[in-house]
Amino acid sequence: MAPRPLTPEEIDSALAELPGWEWDREGNLLRRSYSFARHLQAAAMVVHVAEIQDESDHHADLLLGYNTLGVSVNTHSVGGKVTELDVRLARRIEGIAAAHGAR
Repeated sequence: MAPRPLTPEEIDSALAELPGWEWDREGNLLRRSYSFARHLQAAAMVVHVAEIQDESDHHADLLLGYNTLGVSVNTHSVGGKVTELDVRLARRIEGIAAAHGAR
């Protein structure tokens, strides 16, 4: 069964539990930027996120910069809308961020 797009109220409720994450209504995606003391920490988090994505078979767009990591995600199979799959992935990413020194 395909995931269903979340309502604006459901997205707002999910984001209340995901500090630092925001809903880009225009692009219809969830996103977050992380900063790090060192570039290697950001790169290590990219690898860890890639492992989570492969495990869950749901993938975000990752943008590795100098001491930064940008994450944006929506569900392509439902026309680029935000679904529970995106919220779950955001929660998992948030759950590993501190261990990588992310702020």
